[in-house]
Amino acid sequence: MDLLWSPWRYDYIKESGAAETGGCVFCDILSDSASDEDKFILHRAEFNFVILNIYPYTSGHLMIVPYAHLAAIDAADKAATDEMMDLVKRAQTAVTEAYAPDGINLGMNLGHAAGAGVAGHYHMHVLPRWIGDANFMTTIGQTRTIPESLESTYAKLKTKF
Repeated sequence: MDLLWSPWRYDYIKESGAAETGGCVFCDILSDSASDEDKFILHRAEFNFVILNIYPYTSGHLMIVPYAHLAAIDAADKAATDEMMDLVKRAQTAVTEAYAPDGINLGMNLGHAAGAGVAGHYHMHVLPRWIGDANFMTTIGQTRTIPESLESTYAKLKTKF
């Protein structure tokens, strides 16, 4: 068996465990006194904020997250969901300008069974995609390669918001 050492995954495993004990990574980020740059928050709006996914599928993978801790989008006020979609549009423009992808995935998984990593706090993913980006590393090796640091991604996208 080949082993791929990925020490950064420990933080993901540890944070995933927080959801099982009643914690919420998004609420924890909001209550943390660190700067928005240190937390990779790109933009704060009235009802939602835009943040980099710190475990991205591709460079430029970001999320729009409501401040309200709600498990389902139908529990949110119309103003919050309208603002979320406006931020999705801004995020699409930002990602397109910064990365010139071949396409963009928008996605929301509601509930653990649907694949939600943070099932108690709904959020929208926005991520650029390129033809051929699901190469052998992902398909066969079950490994993703991210060609830039989160700090570089943040710097590219911050000016777009």
